[in-house]
Amino acid sequence: DLYAEDDTTAMKVKYNDAAPGTSKRIERAFQDAPPMIPHSVEGLLPIKTNSNQCLGCHMPEVAPSVKAVAIPKSHFVDFRPKHKLEGQDFTKSIDNYKNEIAISKKKDTLVQARFNCSQCHAPQSTGALAVSNTFQGGFSDPDGKSKSNWYERMDDALDTVGKDSYVTEADLANKNSAAGSLDH
Repeated sequence: DLYAEDDTTAMKVKYNDAAPGTSKRIERAFQDAPPMIPHSVEGLLPIKTNSNQCLGCHMPEVAPSVKAVAIPKSHFVDFRPKHKLEGQDFTKSIDNYKNEIAISKKKDTLVQARFNCSQCHAPQSTGALAVSNTFQGGFSDPDGKSKSNWYERMDDALDTVGKDSYVTEADLANKNSAAGSLDH
């Protein structure tokens, strides 16, 4: 029976058990990829809005003294537009059809959209792969395997309106609708 799982055995998964500060950094998989967590996460998870143990070592003002990777500048920038919904009235804070962007200036505190570190960063399993990984990451920067400079170019190529864009007349007619055009 193809669907029976009575005789299946899951692979043993073992994560690095090195204490924070004692492990070796893992190279990034591709340019600007979120770095993997090279140390044990025992006692550090789950991350909650009022309990994030990662900040104790990775905040920029602390990281150099404990030889940790500092949280990047991009995590202190809010990318979320501040739209408003009052009753039935929806108002956009930016005009997407004029290449306005919602990127704020760098703040002094971690943007709450970035508090959940394990959403992008994960501990690396040390177990054998069931299927070999043949992925070849691309790196545009010589040091891309060890660091990211995405912050310096995060708003490059955001020109979404113009000759080669997909903005239609229906989109323009419905630009103030919370859902946009529903005729596609």
